[in-house]
Amino acid sequence: MSGTDAAPRRFRFPTALLLTCAALGVAGAVLLAPANWLSTGILATAPLFSVAIAGLWLLPSVIALRLLKKPLVGILVGIISGLVIMPFSGYGFMSVVSNVSWAAFAEIPFLIVLWRYWYTWQHYAGAIVLGLVYPIVAWDFFQLGAQVLWVQIGFFALTLASCVGATALGILIADRLRRAGVGGRR
Repeated sequence: MSGTDAAPRRFRFPTALLLTCAALGVAGAVLLAPANWLSTGILATAPLFSVAIAGLWLLPSVIALRLLKKPLVGILVGIISGLVIMPFSGYGFMSVVSNVSWAAFAEIPFLIVLWRYWYTWQHYAGAIVLGLVYPIVAWDFFQLGAQVLWVQIGFFALTLASCVGATALGILIADRLRRAGVGGRR
């Protein structure tokens, strides 16, 4: 190669960005570790109500995406959160898989536009899609087919409300962090 050849373009993760993602991932894990055990307890006693806190798994990634507005930070924070809670959960590596899959729903609305636009509605779009998809994916696990219609509707509504509520909280936290000077200048 000569000195005039251009290097291929790739995603760059500066140290400050990685450290911010690490901090958000660990903070998310501090929230999710007890939420994981609480969810497991609710699942054992009142399974259909366990989704009332399901949106918490979106929270770290929503904060990262809103605060940093960079590609893949939601996934990165999901990986870090999952790795941190892995030894404290009863689910092992599935904690990482779970966190990354929830983070993906937060990231996808931005991926679709190749991270060129960062509108608030995109956060809510990811939350709404997740709130509607999760009950369908978990239909057999929660035996929703054996439930009466109002329980099925309630399960969808509770999941949707949890995801949208956690997203709103994540946006609020990220906006306050930005005003406090976290995340760099825009």
